[in-house]
Amino acid sequence: MYLGIDVGTSGVKAVLVNEAGAVVATASRGLTLSHPAPLWSEQDPDAWVAATVAAVDNLAAAHPHQTAQVRGIGLSGQMHGATLLGADGRPLRPAILWNDGRAHAECAELEQHCPSLHAIAGNLAMPGFTAPKLLWVARHEPDVFAKVTKVLLPKAYVRYRLTGEMIEDMSDGAGTLWLDVGRRCWSETILQATGLDPGHMPQLVEGSDACAILAPEYARRWGMPREVVVAGGAGDNAATAVGLGAIAPGDAFLSLGTSGVLFRVTERFAPAPASAVHAFCHALGGLWHQMGVMLSAAASLAWLSRILATTDSALLGPLGEVVERPSPVQFLPYLDGERTPHNDAAAAGAFVGLRSATGRDDIVQAVLEGVGYAARDNLAALGDASSPIMEVDLVGGGSRSALWAQIIADVLAIPVHRVEEGEVGAALGAARLGRLAATCEEPATVCRRPRRLATFVPRPSAVAAYDDGYRQWRKLYPALKELSA
Repeated sequence: MYLGIDVGTSGVKAVLVNEAGAVVATASRGLTLSHPAPLWSEQDPDAWVAATVAAVDNLAAAHPHQTAQVRGIGLSGQMHGATLLGADGRPLRPAILWNDGRAHAECAELEQHCPSLHAIAGNLAMPGFTAPKLLWVARHEPDVFAKVTKVLLPKAYVRYRLTGEMIEDMSDGAGTLWLDVGRRCWSETILQATGLDPGHMPQLVEGSDACAILAPEYARRWGMPREVVVAGGAGDNAATAVGLGAIAPGDAFLSLGTSGVLFRVTERFAPAPASAVHAFCHALGGLWHQMGVMLSAAASLAWLSRILATTDSALLGPLGEVVERPSPVQFLPYLDGERTPHNDAAAAGAFVGLRSATGRDDIVQAVLEGVGYAARDNLAALGDASSPIMEVDLVGGGSRSALWAQIIADVLAIPVHRVEEGEVGAALGAARLGRLAATCEEPATVCRRPRRLATFVPRPSAVAAYDDGYRQWRKLYPALKELSA
């Protein structure tokens, strides 16, 4: 039996996976975000630990026999979050998260002072990444910066609290901007540009490496063996790829979680910073990946649900499972800025085309289509960076909606596959990494592809209509950017 823990933005999810590779139990605990100033997004690191412990407590209470058989644990987590620790190993301030946009000025500074950044890190400096956040802290909170002894990412902090070890895997490390992604080691050049050195960084391992042992107090608490192996784990997207069996060059998926990600496995380090495409290490040694990232995917629908004081299902239900034509309203899903292709933390969301006849269903459909159009931007960006993507598996909370899946297929003009366990992909991938660490099996024998539950094929008439809609939608960002300049 193996345990996977995914430290997400909106909650922590824990899954138990058996020797056959099936998920036998899940538990989750919610998390809250804090937005103390415009563009800011923070969380309490200790809340991640409390939610993790509570989720595993639940599994241990409900499934004691299975929990007692756990041999390996893997963790995945939201990427980029700057968790700053002092000499006592305690957080110095709330963690600054991936969707925090305050460090936009520091990005320009880093690009200027580190000309080799793109060649080493393979990515543009973006406010969501970790390195610019530390420049912001150095400038605006110098007393805090002076006390920083270690910088951990969210899942690494949880692992530290569960094992006492400060360790990071390559895939999550690549999202800091401090990693030499091609060489898979920390870059002293980039660290120095942010006033740090390798001593501030955790030890690096591959995601399937056995790197720690669960602390005895937690093993006793959960009724587990005394020496449960903890794996290096992965950033949430690389973990999702492992859960989907996307471990061969060319494999691709689209995640509609809080954020949205179009992910493709590559056999080499293939940076494409001009397109704002991310080039990161995969969770398994010898593999890399490219990503296009949307900062507000399912979060856009959750935002609409919140302001209308209803639920996602209540909004989607009246639309059924298919729409015949695009909404007369268009939506820019840039509620927290955007990464690919604009790299603009100040980008804002918008509805365009509202009239007195506009109804709630028009607005809901516009939100789904706006996220679809943003995914098409990502598809184009990855296509420019390498070979075209011809089909994708769809995962994340948004994958539950057949309507949204069909809209995505029609907008992208490629088949979209909804897969089994699509909503627990990152936690499942983490559990698989925990298994690999415990057993040293070959990844291909463990990281099998999930069963496809449904395939959504592009409809020719809808593809043509969405082609027209996309061309109009593409005009919105530059027009609104000019107005807000």
